[in-house]
Amino acid sequence: MHTRKEKLAAIGRLLDIQHRLRKECPWDKKQTFDSLRPNTIEEVFELADALIRQDHHEIMKELGDVMEHVMFYSIIGEEDKEFDIADVCHQQADKLMFRHPFIDWNKNEGEWDIDNEPFTVQNPEMRINAQGQTVYRSDDTANEDHPETASQVEQTWEQIKQKERDGNESVLSGVPASLPSIIKAYRIQDKARNVGFDWEKREEVWTKVREELSELEAELERGDKERSEHELGDYLFSIINAARLYRLNPDNALEHTNRKFISRFNYIEEQVKTSGRELGDLTLREMDALWNEAKTKEKQSNE
Repeated sequence: MHTRKEKLAAIGRLLDIQHRLRKECPWDKKQTFDSLRPNTIEEVFELADALIRQDHHEIMKELGDVMEHVMFYSIIGEEDKEFDIADVCHQQADKLMFRHPFIDWNKNEGEWDIDNEPFTVQNPEMRINAQGQTVYRSDDTANEDHPETASQVEQTWEQIKQKERDGNESVLSGVPASLPSIIKAYRIQDKARNVGFDWEKREEVWTKVREELSELEAELERGDKERSEHELGDYLFSIINAARLYRLNPDNALEHTNRKFISRFNYIEEQVKTSGRELGDLTLREMDALWNEAKTKEKQSNE
């Protein structure tokens, strides 16, 4: 792996290249926040795809694409005389320090402490937190209220975010409106949990799941499409809630199932083509038999 100096040099190299492209490449010259936005969304989804496949080489490549976009937006911000990449980095560093008051930022921990100097806050507004404490902790207070678990850290974050000067107006206002529905539902529930709005025992969620399924079945029986759709939403929300309580990621789970379905269906198509028949010629019983063959092969390959 690379040293800190080599990593910083690599980041600087990419930034220099991006600046030159902005000046000399016709395509880069014409880009704006609005024109880049769709490309950024696409790059993030490509990264998400590589992550779920755990393809390290592709993850590296897609991270590079996302990083390029971060730098590109920062260059445009610099041209508008609003912000540059340093402002972006300082803002994020300040936020991380502010939201982790249980870390003793005065203590040096190695090569990432520049010239062995303590970490400093660039934004003066974030030097003092809502309780009147500095974001730095001295050695005798560094372990004060130190969260012991990831869940406790998340609860601390929510409390601090609600008290930041430019923080969210409400607990749920920080959930982006444009998030995909499954991820949005999970984040809504998780944020509510961080302020204490959750089931006392996770097993209690199954009563709610069964209740929502029963209401969905009742509306489907009545044939009311609009109310059925609403009840379907309630049922899906309750399933996502159950997944969260059992520490399962519903979006990842569904994507794994999507990929499994595609693989098995592709197997059916391949077998049909090999036999010289058309997919539409098969009976459902024949398709089921090929589907089960695909499941058996999957199981054998995973053993």
